[in-house]
Amino acid sequence: MRHLINTQDFSIDEIKTIFEKANSYKRGDISEDLEGKLIITIFFENSTRTRSSFEVAAKRLGAEVVNLDVSKSSSSKGETLFDTAANLDAMNPDAIIVRHQDAGVPKILSNYVHCPIVNGGDGAHAHPTQALLDLFTILESFPNPKGKKIAIVGDIKNSRVANSNIELLSRFGLEITLVAPPHFMPRISAHKKTHYLHEVLDDVDIIMSLRTQTERHTNQIYASLKDYASDFCITKDLIGDRDILIMHPGPVNRNIDIDDALLADERSKILQQVQNGVFVRMAVLENLICR
Repeated sequence: MRHLINTQDFSIDEIKTIFEKANSYKRGDISEDLEGKLIITIFFENSTRTRSSFEVAAKRLGAEVVNLDVSKSSSSKGETLFDTAANLDAMNPDAIIVRHQDAGVPKILSNYVHCPIVNGGDGAHAHPTQALLDLFTILESFPNPKGKKIAIVGDIKNSRVANSNIELLSRFGLEITLVAPPHFMPRISAHKKTHYLHEVLDDVDIIMSLRTQTERHTNQIYASLKDYASDFCITKDLIGDRDILIMHPGPVNRNIDIDDALLADERSKILQQVQNGVFVRMAVLENLICR
């Protein structure tokens, strides 16, 4: 049984196959690949983009989608994760998409079900489909990504998006620089690091900004997000006329992560990421369920 818990679950060749399929979907070659299939989404942590993207992806392929409302589910009444998994599995779904605030939960659930588990984000650990759609978006501008340079900026220490992208983009040959204040920088990393955004601007092809994960902070670090923005907000004035792709996994804290002017700039690929997310998730579901 194949699952997608982290980006390492797919080889480079498998990812290329998934991207070929995603490209065919994007060209309009839509088919009912998942007609008659049942997909359950269970999100223990708030989500708008990821959950809706998966649901749109599944429905475009003809699948039936059931969303388990955690606030009204038995888990809110004390049911264990294992019982939840067993009960979901008893409904004979063809895939389960799960997000949880604790790292490792999708992996644990995969041991108790007989269908693919897709990790929609677990704690600060991994968000594999986000990294896949990010790479897919990068490849549209840079078909040969080896040697291209990307700066990942922001709350890297607490970001599952950063973790997944660091692993995946490295495998495809991108050179990564981590840009963050000391308290947002991971202690262990083989990649270049800096605390100063201006140091990387003349040496990168892509900047990926991250949302500050305030919900994962045990102590307040900045007096306000505006204080953080004074050092790490990516602005149109800062970027100037440099030919740099601007990316963000969303949701964007406007004028904290990226300013309004740059969000409206043609170099911003954020809405393209959202669009591509549907096609990539369609291809992931097709790969896990139909092969």
